Amino acid sequence: MRTYGSLTLSADRQHWVIHKAEPHVSIRLKQIFRSIPKSSAPPYRLPHNLLTDADLEWFTQRYPLEMSESDRSELNCGHEAFVKQQAEMEQILVPNYVPQSEAKLRAGQTLRPYQWQAIEIVRRRGSLLLGDEGGLGKTYTAAGFMVSEPRALPAAVVCDSHMQRQWKEKIESFTHLRVHLIKKGSPYDLPQADVYVYRISQVAGWSDIFATGFFKSVTYDEPQSLRTGSGTAKGGACKVLSKHTMYHLGLTATPVYNYGDEMWHIMQFIDRNALGEWEEFEREWCTALGNGKYRINDPKALGTYLREQYVMLRRLKANVGLQLPKVSRVVEHIDYDEKAVAAVEDLARELAIKATTASFIERGSAARDLDIMMRQTTGVAKAKTVAAFVRMMVESGEAVVLWGWHRDVYQIWNDELADLRPAMYTGSESATQKEAAKHRFLKGDTNVLIMSLRSGAGVDGIQMRCATGVFGELDWSPGIHQQCIWRLDREGQTQPVTAFFLVTDDGSDPPMMDVLGFKASEAQSIVDPHLGVEVKEDDRSHLRRLVDRYLDKKRKRESVPV
Repeated sequence: MRTYGSLTLSADRQHWVIHKAEPHVSIRLKQIFRSIPKSSAPPYRLPHNLLTDADLEWFTQRYPLEMSESDRSELNCGHEAFVKQQAEMEQILVPNYVPQSEAKLRAGQTLRPYQWQAIEIVRRRGSLLLGDEGGLGKTYTAAGFMVSEPRALPAAVVCDSHMQRQWKEKIESFTHLRVHLIKKGSPYDLPQADVYVYRISQVAGWSDIFATGFFKSVTYDEPQSLRTGSGTAKGGACKVLSKHTMYHLGLTATPVYNYGDEMWHIMQFIDRNALGEWEEFEREWCTALGNGKYRINDPKALGTYLREQYVMLRRLKANVGLQLPKVSRVVEHIDYDEKAVAAVEDLARELAIKATTASFIERGSAARDLDIMMRQTTGVAKAKTVAAFVRMMVESGEAVVLWGWHRDVYQIWNDELADLRPAMYTGSESATQKEAAKHRFLKGDTNVLIMSLRSGAGVDGIQMRCATGVFGELDWSPGIHQQCIWRLDREGQTQPVTAFFLVTDDGSDPPMMDVLGFKASEAQSIVDPHLGVEVKEDDRSHLRRLVDRYLDKKRKRESVPV
């Protein structure tokens, strides 16, 4: 049989090397394998991976290349593995897919079929960029993967600073996995755990530990934090972490970025073979903008390519609507300005004492003053984090209704989201101004509508554009929250509604959450929309809960030995 060159596997078994390719064969090689520079001459080097193996095997059917029996066997095995993997991926993504694995979750917790699909893909491929729309439970998908794949443990999670505690709460409420929050930016003796959660700001000092292979999988939450690549300290550390882990999972609702260099860098941490070498990616997908920036020429085409390679998976609520309830209530514990809450603690204790020891009239007044002060303080303390959460939702393509109560809180939200030009529908606007704000939101002039908790009763039309609501502040009455949700969940709504409750661990939120019946385990819980929010039966008043909380703080403080 005539041959048109030779093909050998490199000594490190990482590359295929093509020698002595005839001129016309070189032309065809460069047309098919775009990583080969057009001006280059043999020998040509190609990565040894399933996709390349499949393409090379096909190429050698047309242009036979001389190779050893062992190399031929390696090439055939790679091709067969690719065909098998593609068939498995297609089978997993059929609408009626039935999972083949099990996940040991806490009682009452379940994984939905579309979440199982993502889990099975990452189990089989070893890597996945999960780009599901916000509200579809990407965090729980990651937790489900960890608990269903024993080889994924111990697992590392890398997230933004304000998300570290939330990861622990969600994993522990959903599974029986043990979670440790990394405390320092330098190594220390780690306790026994299944999952270790790093803030992105901490990873730079842990490279040596990452290189040991201690972690078997890594999940990058919002990997756009790594968009500048491995040249930074954090990027370099994450490169080491990805190199020494078996499974790589990225979670983001904005999976395809406009800047080509950012997209390429991010994929190096998830699946370094997905987009080839930088020169290849730049040549085929990008246009140089100057100053070292590159724009992706056709983001839609890139997204299609990544999906067809099963490197990326993205579902919208519309795609999985039959699996979702009509209304999802999601509790998110967020960071807040602890100093702001601590600054009023002494006054809060004084009011709490007065509310229990003063005259009848004074007790009532003190309790109300405590309530007003703590609700406003809590709202202000978490306002910037709330704004950051809303920005994240908007950047993922969502239109958002943001509910609050205090003018000081509205001001912070407006300042933080000024570039998004929020529309205001609160108690401070005239009827004409409110109608204008609603019109701006409905026609798409802004993707953020700030509403007061008790305004807009009966407002119609918002559901035509929005299915996502965010409670940046709470009300004592569960009925108020339900009325807010009904502004989205009404006739004309075509999407499942998601209501996010953003709460803190201090201030007025804990007693209010207790009254509303929310629990940490309900972070993914789905409540029948016709039942409203569960209310615990208790003979204590709402305000009494707040008073008791600060009296308890006083007792605990006094009991601490000096």
